[in-house]
Amino acid sequence: MRALMISFPLLIAAVPSGALADDALLPPAVREMMEAAIANGNETDIATVAKIAKQTNPASADEIQRMVKSWKDRTKATRNMVIREAAFTDLWTGRIEAGGFRSTGSTSELGISFAATATRTGIQWTHKLSAAADYRRANGVTSRERYTAGYEPRFEFNPRGFVYGLAQFERDTSIGYDERYTVSTGVGYKLILSKPVDLSADIGPSVRHAKYVIGPRETKLGVRGSMALAWRVAPAVTVKQTASAYAESDVVTFNTLTSLETKVTSRWSTAISYTMQYESETLLSDRNLNTLSRLTLTYDF
Repeated sequence: MRALMISFPLLIAAVPSGALADDALLPPAVREMMEAAIANGNETDIATVAKIAKQTNPASADEIQRMVKSWKDRTKATRNMVIREAAFTDLWTGRIEAGGFRSTGSTSELGISFAATATRTGIQWTHKLSAAADYRRANGVTSRERYTAGYEPRFEFNPRGFVYGLAQFERDTSIGYDERYTVSTGVGYKLILSKPVDLSADIGPSVRHAKYVIGPRETKLGVRGSMALAWRVAPAVTVKQTASAYAESDVVTFNTLTSLETKVTSRWSTAISYTMQYESETLLSDRNLNTLSRLTLTYDF
């Protein structure tokens, strides 16, 4: 799925070095060091080399910055060209997350947790598909059975602002509904956009239709809001927090997921997560708040 992206460094490296910048003030050794970093195409390495070059050659700082800017402009142009020429089935990336437990003896328990996402990021449009399942059965009694699936398109009208859409299905018989469908649209904003921290929030109207285990179906209008935080504590460690809330005339729903992810390899990671789910109205339980702690293994593709 990432194959089309491989051409980026090759196309960028093919540009003649003289086109990078008017580097008359740049010492040959520094110019060669910068060109080697740019030809390699690694943004982190380019930033590091540029920083050192500016510190050791302050008189050439402007020339060095122009070289970096020229590389970024060409990278963006090449990426946009690849995206425009790609089919909708190309350029998807994804993640699979799984965990579980099994115990026998005085008690017999089985627990399974699974989640998968697929994302396609374009120039302005982003499409995200997601699915998740949590199942637990102890001594022949199912104590948790929750399934979700969703589709989220997003259109970015500027670097920080966006319009979102949401279509979602849920099933959670442990708190009283066989099916719950949600449709929502609204606006969002990226509050923080930096290398260590990303934070965004969105809000908009929602419609939810529920088929309960007992009782009639219901359709309710409400307001939905959500937030997403990613804090890259270290190169291999990321803290994530997502939350969403629904407010209707007589029902309030709140879900939050906090996780600590540690990369093992470029594709494999481990994650410790804690989920809270609050439903102000539950038909089959006197508990409004449910929590779930998980240790899972994830694979990025």
